Amino acid sequence: MEHRKISRAVISRLPRYHRYLGDLLEAGVERISSNDLSKKMNVTASQIRQDLNNFGGFGQQGYGYNVKYLYTEIGKILGLNKTHNFIIIGAGNLGQALANYASFEKSGFILKSLFDVNPRLEGMSIRGIQVRMMDELVDFLQNNEIEIAALTIPKSKVVEVADLLVANGIKAIWNFAHMDLDLPKDVIVESVHLSDSLMQLSYNISRRKEAKKK
Repeated sequence: MEHRKISRAVISRLPRYHRYLGDLLEAGVERISSNDLSKKMNVTASQIRQDLNNFGGFGQQGYGYNVKYLYTEIGKILGLNKTHNFIIIGAGNLGQALANYASFEKSGFILKSLFDVNPRLEGMSIRGIQVRMMDELVDFLQNNEIEIAALTIPKSKVVEVADLLVANGIKAIWNFAHMDLDLPKDVIVESVHLSDSLMQLSYNISRRKEAKKK
């Protein structure tokens, strides 16, 4: 496939396509048209075709899309046909909730360990995955092929820990702290701002209420 720059908006829709196609597979659906898929996703059929054409199209006129094939190919584009080892820094409530999310493994993300500074958590097991102390982190990174680190720690510690992770080979950080990170360009940072999501939700609710008044 010819390499081209794909917009972030297109990339952000790919996981949704993959999820909906997975639901269709489980329901025994073998093929689907862009029109039918658009109704399920609330995206226009034209937008779906444009998005998929960035990667080769995958459909046949008059036939639509083979659900299993499209699901598999989008999975490859997203890198879900490979495994990615990751760790969680912070074994508090959020860290434990993430660790308990078994669907990570289904998508190829393998949780190897959690790390914390609280000695009461040392040796604790979550789904068979051990919680270790932060003073073990560097040795663990040097002896295990870890690509991704999820940060569920206080803002005051995020920069220090992120710098330590990058210095020890981590190339992707999933940041749940409510602050942005300034890291080298070759480090991928995906920040999850829950407050931003809530504000967006508040905005949408307000707009809907205003529309009803008119």
